Amino acid sequence: MTKYIYLLFTLVFTLVSIQPAMAGNPDRQGEAGAYELLMNPWARSAGLHSINTACITGVEAMRLNVAGTSRITKTEIAVGHARYLEGSDLKMNAIGIAQKMGKNGTIGFSIMTLDFGDIAETTTANPDGTGSTFSPSFFNIGISYAHMFENKISVGILFRAISESISNAGAFGMTLDAGVQYVTGPQDNFKLGISLRNIGSRMKFKGDGLSRLTQFDNDGAEYEITLEQRTAEFEVPSMLNLGISYDFVFNETAKLTAIGNFTSNSFAEDFLSAGVEFNFKNMVVLRAAYRNEFGEDPAEGVQNSVYTGLSGGISLQVPTKKGGQSNFGIDYAYRASNPWNGTHNIGLRFGF
Repeated sequence: MTKYIYLLFTLVFTLVSIQPAMAGNPDRQGEAGAYELLMNPWARSAGLHSINTACITGVEAMRLNVAGTSRITKTEIAVGHARYLEGSDLKMNAIGIAQKMGKNGTIGFSIMTLDFGDIAETTTANPDGTGSTFSPSFFNIGISYAHMFENKISVGILFRAISESISNAGAFGMTLDAGVQYVTGPQDNFKLGISLRNIGSRMKFKGDGLSRLTQFDNDGAEYEITLEQRTAEFEVPSMLNLGISYDFVFNETAKLTAIGNFTSNSFAEDFLSAGVEFNFKNMVVLRAAYRNEFGEDPAEGVQNSVYTGLSGGISLQVPTKKGGQSNFGIDYAYRASNPWNGTHNIGLRFGF
């Protein structure tokens, strides 16, 4: 067991030692792209404002701390849908599967897409619209592997491909996520989680939409040539999460989990968050959280993100086989925002 403790602290040291290069920096806010990597389509973790780094499990862990995918029984399939910032007409959709490989390994696959609806097409020649519509295609695909050591330490790694495009231009990138979870206590009460997310390549838009035909005059002779516009590269929004949780087990039917989390952002203010989750008979789960962002100063014109900090959610789950090894669950979450009318998440899960 000692060697696994050394492994844990080696991972912690590695993640923390590289953090100064990516520490929270509000001066760089807005300089990154691919912010859909920070959007959460999964209802269980969204109800806790994505702060359950230490105790997240199953398919949803691929979005927050991939090490948590290892803590499933055999197979978990999940589907998620969200109405992002109600009133913006933007929606998120996701589907994922996690599958045990042998006794301790777990592989996972997930895909998330954004639905922008139909957007009126405008051009420089038709600023009021051409009468046509278009919808950007934004999606990312993740493939992961996680491994559990003696039910105490879980480590995981995930590779994600990101695509953003319209009909005549697009950008593509690759990112890496890594995470670790440590469980201890008489009833596995105490959990520690660390995750490093969205470390990857720069992205750049390319395509025919960035070129245009123009007239070129050469000593009185006019030629029609194509000019290519060069675009700037942009980084993806990397972050580091440090989380802890503790389970207060009242009896065989009721459990209260207290959760804390610190998030260090490369291109935004850092977050310090806390939340609670109450589990009754593993059939009804209630959750709530508050996320505090550092650095807000209205006098200096510095404002926090659109979320006000409050979130909440509920899960209803029922066993589909005796022994509780297989279950079906419905999840819902709400995150308050200003402006707009908050983000609503709903999800379905099936585990066996």
